[in-house]
Amino acid sequence: MEQFLAGKVAVVTGGTKGIGRAIANALHGSGAHVAIGARHEGEVEQAVKELNSGGNGAARAAGARLDV
Repeated sequence: MEQFLAGKVAVVTGGTKGIGRAIANALHGSGAHVAIGARHEGEVEQAVKELNSGGNGAARAAGARLDV
């Protein structure tokens, strides 16, 4: 699955907790660039920091505070 997702971009809403965070972790771990969104800016910043420091140098993470 990594070859299929490597270099792709995924958007995950609710990406700081629970299932959304698990999905963001899995996608990022498979080589996809991940954009996460959630309601609390501090949680988004922390999740992005953790994703980017996770060891998968090829994939990047970014995030924004949002309410969908």
